[in-house]
Amino acid sequence: MSSSEKLGTRIRTYRERLGLDVEELAKNSGVDTVLIESIEKGDVYPAINVLVKIARALGQRLGTFMDDQFVNDPLIVAHGDRQEETSSVIGGVEGHYHYYPLGKGKTDRHMEPFFIKIDPCDGKTLSSHEGEEFIIVVSGEVELIYGKATYDLKAGDSMYYNSLVPHYLGAKGDSRAEIYATLFMPF
Repeated sequence: MSSSEKLGTRIRTYRERLGLDVEELAKNSGVDTVLIESIEKGDVYPAINVLVKIARALGQRLGTFMDDQFVNDPLIVAHGDRQEETSSVIGGVEGHYHYYPLGKGKTDRHMEPFFIKIDPCDGKTLSSHEGEEFIIVVSGEVELIYGKATYDLKAGDSMYYNSLVPHYLGAKGDSRAEIYATLFMPF
């Protein structure tokens, strides 16, 4: 079973346990009904901001939907052992974020650490969700739109912000960027 199918099954299971239909989950999460149906079928692995909204609407932490098995502390992910878990797909078009979870399997975590490769993309859709994000640019250049302000960051730069403020993070120019990102979402 692919990671998209596992995710879809988990979301459907939690939704059904709460007695919600897809339309109710869509209303509670602010995520489009068609997208939720595609996620539940395993056709799509959503962007993290979409998954955060669904997790919150179902009363679960993000890791509940991303983890296959749990490990004892400390959790160590060797550079060569990183596995891409998500390549977000929106509207049938392959997305530009490639996620490598670094906290997968850590029990009772409050932060979600990722290594993310960001491909250049024309669209700049702002997202908003509860919590905070801390980002370090590893390579390339990144554009952060935060509210009405725009910031350009280069390798070695970092940013820490309240993710409730509408924001967009993308590769600047025509080259891929790589970042480390840690998301905190209160539960």
